[in-house]
Amino acid sequence: MRRTTHGRLRALMLSAGVWGLIAVVGAAEEGGISATFSILAVDPEAGVVGAAVASRYPAVGRVVPFVRADAGGVCTQHHHVPRWGEPVLAALARGTAPERVLAELLDTDPDRELRQLAIIDMQGRAVVHNPTEAPKQSRYWAALTGRFYCCQGNTLTGRAVVTEMARGFEETPGTLADRLMAALVAGEEAGGDHRGKLAAGLRVAKRGVEGPWLELFVDESDSAVAELARGYAALEHDAKGSGTGGTAPQPGGGEP
Repeated sequence: MRRTTHGRLRALMLSAGVWGLIAVVGAAEEGGISATFSILAVDPEAGVVGAAVASRYPAVGRVVPFVRADAGGVCTQHHHVPRWGEPVLAALARGTAPERVLAELLDTDPDRELRQLAIIDMQGRAVVHNPTEAPKQSRYWAALTGRFYCCQGNTLTGRAVVTEMARGFEETPGTLADRLMAALVAGEEAGGDHRGKLAAGLRVAKRGVEGPWLELFVDESDSAVAELARGYAALEHDAKGSGTGGTAPQPGGGEP
């Protein structure tokens, strides 16, 4: 398993306020088609935000989720635009509501109906946009929001992927990182990406800690989620609680 810890992510500050996001949309380059499933979540009391993601797309953990403890998190997937990550976090840090940030991003985007975007702030306010014009091979797509989290995905085996992710997050004791890992495992066990497994990642940020608090990636593997889960279980880190974050997933059937 490949594991990398990066330094502080550089924030792109916009002088024109949230309306400046429109300019970013116009200049953004599409980063590819990261058909995937993911979960974003926050613990407002602890000041922790995190995301977990898995896909057939290589190194998906490095291009889909972006988190910052003074802001919240965003997942840009399906036809993803990684360049949106830092401007979205900057807008959230200024107090802009997630729904307004989302509306501004999509307003002038000609490919908006091919995007799947999820945004959450440190209060737990979450919003998701689904790719309504996704081609047949990218269906099933869905999203589900709950208290302090949202789950979203496309190219899924069925609705059980997002519902089981939500269940795994809600019913798992422990830290936010424990619960994110358990949710990802639950989604994989429910069927996950119908094209198979290749990459997975976990990113967590904490108030008072400069830069990422925890990053764990599997960039290419025949069983990425299982490998990520094993790596997480073996990890010694303050982001972990007493649990392992779930056992390694077994092949799942999901719903057609």
